Amino acid sequence: MTAESLSAPEACEETEPTPLRMRRTMGSFASGVTVVTGIGRDGVPAGFACQSFASVSLEPALVLFCADHRGRAWPRIRESGRFAVNILAEEQADLCGRFGSGKGLKYEGLDWEVSRWGTPSLPGVLTRVHADVYDVHSAGDHDVVIGRVLALETVSDGQPMLFFRGGFGVGSPAALPDPWSWGDHWG
Repeated sequence: MTAESLSAPEACEETEPTPLRMRRTMGSFASGVTVVTGIGRDGVPAGFACQSFASVSLEPALVLFCADHRGRAWPRIRESGRFAVNILAEEQADLCGRFGSGKGLKYEGLDWEVSRWGTPSLPGVLTRVHADVYDVHSAGDHDVVIGRVLALETVSDGQPMLFFRGGFGVGSPAALPDPWSWGDHWG
């Protein structure tokens, strides 16, 4: 490297952060895919596909996810006060499609169980994180949900499902099928 190369800016495209541009730009950050599940006070299970999930703290054990205010599942999960984050394996595009769409019955015909924490456990996932709703912060059109972890459950040793540039996997995302659409509102 030369002093000249250190001071010369890289050629890049700068644009206003429109919703479409935000989706495209943030899509270049590969993330895992989860399904957040819970059971409403009426006893009916709810869930939604979510890629905005992260660990927050080890002591105390806290995680976070982001949920769209416009979704139907998140308000039902929030009122129950407890949720599970089901971390999907790479071959679970069907499960992701089921919970990533606002259409159809998500649990119909699905082999799932109620965990000892009272949350839906989905089949074949890599890991489950069981948590209580600890705090919720409104941020734009989403809620940032902080959960206090009750238990961690390792289910299988497969590879994770990755979401990258509108598709699954990082090898050739444009060629991968997209069974769920960014047009649907997660959460």
